[in-house]
Amino acid sequence: MASDEEQIRALIERWAEAVHRGDLDAVLADHAKDIVMYDVPPPYEGVRGIDAYRETWPPFFRWQAGGASFEIESVEVTAGQDVAYAHALLRCGTADEFAANPDNRLRLTLGLRKEDGRWVVAHEHHSFPYTSSGDELDADGEVRRVHERWSAATAAKDLDGLMSSIADDVVSYEHETPLQYVGVDAVRENCARNLDAGGAAVSLDVPDLTVLARQDLAVAWGLNHVRIESADGAAADSWSRGTRVFERRNGTWVMVHQHVSVPFDPATGEAKTDLRP
Repeated sequence: MASDEEQIRALIERWAEAVHRGDLDAVLADHAKDIVMYDVPPPYEGVRGIDAYRETWPPFFRWQAGGASFEIESVEVTAGQDVAYAHALLRCGTADEFAANPDNRLRLTLGLRKEDGRWVVAHEHHSFPYTSSGDELDADGEVRRVHERWSAATAAKDLDGLMSSIADDVVSYEHETPLQYVGVDAVRENCARNLDAGGAAVSLDVPDLTVLARQDLAVAWGLNHVRIESADGAAADSWSRGTRVFERRNGTWVMVHQHVSVPFDPATGEAKTDLRP
């Protein structure tokens, strides 16, 4: 029969594998109903109870589906008769994030207790190291890389790539009606329409992008340059104004608000889509 330490190690490995494949039922399987989790993002008082714990995972799975890793690098277990704890380091991030900071690791501590002869997780604590005064510069680069990925995904007409850094609860003010798009599904439908209408080739760039980041919030603004080339070789480009707000969730930046617009002529009420910087 496996020792308590071996049982707990197997439990943690099952949990990490379930997280990586986005299997919510398996993620919850070995957790106590009264679990308390201290996560990377708020709330500051922690997530309490299995129902609240369950709600934290779908946004993480959506981010992870964009190509992020979630892999145990090391784990240590100490077990008593009916209580135990474990601590582990995990590779949790995208390829771009590891290219920028290859040593970054998610830190995990678990508190476990034995219920009816089986081990369950009663407490879970996740954190990333705080990177001190250089954090704002790192955040600036990370938000710029989000824009770079959007440009590449637009050119490739990769809808999943476009959506990978957009929050589930995003609110977007677009050029066209309605007044606002609320939620990632509404934004996804609009992006799909725009990609389908893009002809043979479409590109997006923000050449004068400015980013201001503080802790877990960032604002980015600049002029959007969109170029569309149809199958017959005809090309058209346009410029508009764009402001985007990002929040760092689960260690990565996602867009929570977008506002794009073009000026209008107050004398005629017509949108001025032919302006150039």
